[in-house]
Amino acid sequence: MKKQAADGVVIVKKYANRRLYNTETSSYITLDHLAAMIRAGRDFKVVDAKTDEDITHNVLTQIIMEEESRGETMLPVNFLRQLIAMYGDSMQAMVPGYLEASMDSFRRNHEQFKSAVEGAFANTPFADLAKRNLAMFEAATQGFKPGAAAPTPAPAPAAAKDAEMAALKAELAALKDKIEKLGE
Repeated sequence: MKKQAADGVVIVKKYANRRLYNTETSSYITLDHLAAMIRAGRDFKVVDAKTDEDITHNVLTQIIMEEESRGETMLPVNFLRQLIAMYGDSMQAMVPGYLEASMDSFRRNHEQFKSAVEGAFANTPFADLAKRNLAMFEAATQGFKPGAAAPTPAPAPAAAKDAEMAALKAELAALKDKIEKLGE
């Protein structure tokens, strides 16, 4: 009984016991499976198994709550307070469209930036350097998320490490000389 909407949307049924059933694969799944489907670009609709009511919004909200509770916080407290304050406000109807447009714009800008950096140095001696810089940039942007760990720097090439080590040794020798002169 494989079931998929005419537009390619996978139908997921949620039962009273809170279990989720993927009608495409004929198997029970978890919220983590749904999150993975989203990340893979798969579209789905969650319906109440008894009433056939569309409950996708509630399930997506549940996924966000689980992600946030795992320490993967993306929603700052101030943002959440402002969002809650908008409920019942005369502008409430405009908020979903605004948030969706903002997220679409953010995603497009991220992809354009990534493509521009990768394309600018393709097939040049600077390609590896550009890739490392892009990786560092992405690690740095991850550091701005609340609760994110500090990014770890990309390993330096061997020649750079040797040069840095030589500079440190020279600095240490200069400090030793100063200490000896002070002791005389």
